[in-house]
Amino acid sequence: MQYAHARIASVFREVEARNIPVPGRDTVKIDLLDVEEEQNIIKALAKYPEMIEEAALAYEPHRITFYLQDLAGLLHNYYFKHRIITEDLARTGARLFLMKQVKTVIQSALKILGVTAPERM
Repeated sequence: MQYAHARIASVFREVEARNIPVPGRDTVKIDLLDVEEEQNIIKALAKYPEMIEEAALAYEPHRITFYLQDLAGLLHNYYFKHRIITEDLARTGARLFLMKQVKTVIQSALKILGVTAPERM
């Protein structure tokens, strides 16, 4: 889980070094996230708020750990199959927007668990 966060952080270091813009919510072309792995990540991210609420209400913090393991697995699978930074700037922007959301969720969940979210490993 920490490695997934560090992996995304390394992507953003590369983005910064290349001066590649990361679109915001209002400008991202979300329809370009059309491969199955991207759709799976989006579905997992959508489940995050409900999972947190259910874990809290049931006093079952291990649900967060299981969720993070699943999300990290989806991310690693995606990372090995698809390039995030490509020649297609619109697709790259959409993928970077998605990675930003994954990074935010991982960071948030790790913080709830009292675990650090390292930028490098």
